[in-house]
Formats: sequence, C-alpha cells, structure tokens
Amino acid sequence: MSKLSVSPSPHFKSGITTQKIMLDVILALMPAVIASCLIFGPRALIIYAVSCGSCVLCEYFSRRIMKRTSTISDLSAIVTGVLLAMNLPVSINPLIVVFGSVVAIIVVKQMFGGIGQNFVNPALTARIILLSSFPSKMTTWTEPFAYLNDNIDSVSSATPLAMADANTDYFKMLMGIRGGCLGETCAVALLLGGIYLIARKVISPIIPITYISTVSIFSLILGQDPIYQILSGGVMLGAFFMATDYSTSPINPLGKFVFALGCGIITVVIRQFGSLPEGVSFAIILMNILVPHIENLTMTKPFGFVRTKKEASK
Repeated sequence: MSKLSVSPSPHFKSGITTQKIMLDVILALMPAVIASCLIFGPRALIIYAVSCGSCVLCEYFSRRIMKRTSTISDLSAIVTGVLLAMNLPVSINPLIVVFGSVVAIIVVKQMFGGIGQNFVNPALTARIILLSSFPSKMTTWTEPFAYLNDNIDSVSSATPLAMADANTDYFKMLMGIRGGCLGETCAVALLLGGIYLIARKVISPIIPITYISTVSIFSLILGQDPIYQILSGGVMLGAFFMATDYSTSPINPLGKFVFALGCGIITVVIRQFGSLPEGVSFAIILMNILVPHIENLTMTKPFGFVRTKKEASK
C-alpha cells in the first residue's frame, strides 16, 4: 500500500508568477515604447534607459540597506522604470529622471514594504512630484520628428489638451503625431498593448472600458469633443497601464467599476475646471487612496453572514 503525501494547502498551485505578469506588461508596453522612439528620436531611448536603470539600482540598493531579499528579478522595477519614462517629456534632464526613480522606488514602493504593499501608483506619484518640483521642464513638449531637423522645435504650453481646435486630425492623434509625454501620444500602440493584456488575462477589461467610457460620456455632457478627450493627454495610458495596477486597484468587479468611474469623472473635472496640466495622474492617485473604502463597500458578503455590532461600528 503506497503512502499518501500530506502537505499544507493550497494543493494546486498556479503557474502564474510576478515575473511572468511583469514580463507580459513589458511586452504590452513595447509597441508604445517603439512608437515613442520613432516619433521623438534616439533621445527617447536615453530616457527609457536612464529611468529603467536607475529604478533597478534604487530597488537593489534600498533592499540591501533595508536588509531584505533582492526582488529585482521579478521585473517590477523595470516596469516602473518604463512607465515613469512614459510619463515624461523627451526633453527632460536625465538627472530629473533619476530623482523621479528615487521617489517611485524608494519612497513610494520600498518604504511601504515593497511590491504589493504600496497604496499609490509609484510612477504616477513620481510624475506628480516632478510636476510640482520642475513645472516648466515637465510641460515643455517637443514636436514629433523634430530630431530629423537640425534644430529641435519645442512647444511650451500647459498641456497638449490646450491645442484643441476645429481642425483636429484624429488620424495623427491615433498614430501619436502630437506633442506630449513619451508614452501617451500613440493611441494605437497603447490599444494594442491593452488588448494583449486583456487577452492574456493579466488585466480585467472592466477598468479600461469604464474609465474611457466615463471620460467620453462626461466630456460630451460638458460640451467637449469626446474623441479628442480620449486621444489627447494620458487617458489611454492611464486606463490600460496605470489604473489597472494590482496593488492600487480594487479586486472585485463592482469595486473595479466604481474605481474606474471615479477616475473618469475626476479626470474630466480637472481638465474642465482645474488649472492643472492634466487630470489623469491626479485622478488615479486620488482613487488609489480610496481603494480600501471602495473594497469595504463593494465586497461580496458570504451567504448568511451577519455583521456583529463591533464590525458594524467600524
């Protein structure tokens, strides 16, 4: 008679690992990375390299100083580096990129315990800090394909959203031929990456669909061009790659819907009535902070569950 092997649960383990998920995200980001390098030139590669390299180094040394095991092999630092670079203009000083990496990895991520324990998105938080610290450098947009000319033509404005007019070329906006941060311009590339993540079941379609739909409908209600509002700024980047972050978004479907709905509404309100250059980063960060409350309000209760007086008072 053969002996049975006794072991603690779970007895069936999923083959999905953090490294595999992060690799899928990196692959999904590649179309937008390639598009940004073609649109803004070789300097874009420098920004990506500096951002990824400094993020990895920050994670490695901070983990050693904190006497924690190294986590650079899970590729999450590289994902943060790529996303941070995508939220920066191509003309940004590389030293500012390094400062943003320190904020994203050490302050936002590692000081709260590492991956999965940060309560706000590291890349977006770093962008907000940089925007507050270096407003002029963070809002200087380089014209597409300017690197092909002898002189670099930069357009300094509050945001590409301010350039809307009646002759808007939607095709150019789809292909990313406009000013903006590295990763937010080419909507087609971002859409391809988002579809890949959904097909691979890395992310749920609830957040991106709800976010984009809310921005579209709410913009239309306020008399704005919904197509322009979706294709300009960072809506596509935020909907597929920022708002869907596992650590900072709700788990259950209803919570995801409420979270994305709030992101969409706040984005449009900031764009319409605020003096900030863009609403996406601030909207997602604000909703990140509310995620624990959204989870408590939308979590499905087990059948027959009765709350005690102590639980009800919390």
